[in-house]
Amino acid sequence: MEASGGVVAPRAGAQEREEARAVVRRGQKRNWVRPLFMWIAVVFICIFCLFPFYWLINVSLKTGSDLSQADLFPPSPTLDNYSSIFKNNDFTSALKNSVIITSVTTILALIVGSFAAYALARLRFKGKFWILAAILSISTFPAIAIASPIFKLWTDIGLYDTRVGLILPYLTFALPLAIYILTSFFKEIPKELEEAALVDGATYFQAFRKIVLPLAAPGLVTAGLLTAFFVWNEFLLAVTLTSSPNAFTVPVAVANFTGSQKFEVPLGTISAASVVITIPLVLSVIIFQKRIVAGMTAGAVKG
Repeated sequence: MEASGGVVAPRAGAQEREEARAVVRRGQKRNWVRPLFMWIAVVFICIFCLFPFYWLINVSLKTGSDLSQADLFPPSPTLDNYSSIFKNNDFTSALKNSVIITSVTTILALIVGSFAAYALARLRFKGKFWILAAILSISTFPAIAIASPIFKLWTDIGLYDTRVGLILPYLTFALPLAIYILTSFFKEIPKELEEAALVDGATYFQAFRKIVLPLAAPGLVTAGLLTAFFVWNEFLLAVTLTSSPNAFTVPVAVANFTGSQKFEVPLGTISAASVVITIPLVLSVIIFQKRIVAGMTAGAVKG
């Protein structure tokens, strides 16, 4: 018994050590395989997302017969398309209109939305849930369903083909989103901070302006950027409620580009204009990405 026990025990111990080494080797293999696959996936996703924008830039640098070629790099890159769009008075006028309409709509949405969201987050009254639900339901309403009635109404009262005629309907879609985001963010701000400010002699408006709004900056940035993106890119209402370059926004102006011949599609100038109007959006996301993430995740985690 002792001999047999003395022989089996070392074999069992060696087998256990070998199994332990195999487990360690498998763990080390997983330690570098998993990050490798993760980086491959990240690179693939980045290429997949950025390639359309790169191809847009590629086409914008081509002219003449080069536009018909599917070259990965432009054979003779030129900035003629960019110079031509900025010499186009209709495009520059539309760019100015888009900046004005987007800025005014975003500012109004943040001012009105912050007041409404603060009331929904702080005040106690019956039907608050149903009010918020009604506000959110407006944002899901299809724009095509109201385009025709607004066209008729604006024509009757003189707001057709004006900047104000675009700002008002844009607000109906921008406000619900701003209110929803800001309401979630205001709920995360402790009430004790406002109460301390009131004890120190501040009014309710001063507490809101000096305490709540600075703490809600990520939510304000997120709501403002999402509103600006919607207004900047909106096409349906813009093309329905305008008829002249005096009120055209950038998407409508780009859609009205014409070539040198009757049936020619001006791919180069359209691509150049698309790059120009996309760059401000990309830069805004890059600059405010941390605040956007903080605003979008507000209320997602309960402490």
